Amino acid sequence: MKEKTPHNFCGLGSQYTDYDSSAVVILPVPFDRTSTWIRGSRRGPRALIDASRNMELYDIETDSEVCMRGLHTAGPVRSRTPERMVEKVHGRVSRYLQDGKFTVVLGGEHSVSVGSIAAHGKRYSSMSVLHLDAHSDRRDVYEGSRYNHACVMARVGEMVETTVSVGIRSMDASERSRMDRDRIFYAHECLSSEEYVEQVPSFLTDNVYITIDLDVFDPGVMPSTGTPEPGGLNWYQVMKLIRSVTERRRVVGFDVVELCPNRNRAPDFLAAKLVYKFLSLIFEAGYNGAGMVKTSNR
Repeated sequence: MKEKTPHNFCGLGSQYTDYDSSAVVILPVPFDRTSTWIRGSRRGPRALIDASRNMELYDIETDSEVCMRGLHTAGPVRSRTPERMVEKVHGRVSRYLQDGKFTVVLGGEHSVSVGSIAAHGKRYSSMSVLHLDAHSDRRDVYEGSRYNHACVMARVGEMVETTVSVGIRSMDASERSRMDRDRIFYAHECLSSEEYVEQVPSFLTDNVYITIDLDVFDPGVMPSTGTPEPGGLNWYQVMKLIRSVTERRRVVGFDVVELCPNRNRAPDFLAAKLVYKFLSLIFEAGYNGAGMVKTSNR
């Protein structure tokens, strides 16, 4: 009888998933209680992990298998309220960072990012946040909650001094006063010129956290989100930007959020590949948990 593939990120055997020896912790947060249109992102982490079990684990571009560094999939964070969820995520991520683990949070709706960013901000001095999204997410309060998914970057702006947003193509007029126009790269600008790929890192500090709402992608390639917007970026545009940042700055953590799975499983695979590819680029750049040492596998 064929052995069943383990249910963890990448479907790895125990020799590559032990917590103590793993360099990376994958933290699922299946929460979507403030979603405002298409609900179901609570199923996103499981769908992403399911898809990851069918990936080829050799990365061509970096000539590496980042899974060999150890990828521990933690138990999910569950909560009934956004406030409690943020608190729980903060506690979990803080513990993983204390143990020297590179931590990746899987959403769930975008509100799950707040606790992770707060924990990283306390761990790493002068941290900036790169925000890839279709929406500006800078409402102070939405539908009675300061922790609604539409308020994420408003909360982040209270925690860190520098934020940069890329791919924005939907916002409310009330959000303009909360945005630094010099650090916003609208989707139509990204599509007309690739200058942003070189410009974005220059606005970021040495330590960078990246939060990726999957609706930054055009819905033609990523239709499985709660609030899809036409006119987004494609796979290679996002990858080119991520590589540019990892080569110039120290990425200390990231999250991938807002996967809202349906019968089309291709977007689940894209999300899983995005996580794995991003980890491959980060470790190729020399991440070692304490500092940057150029240890390319090439």
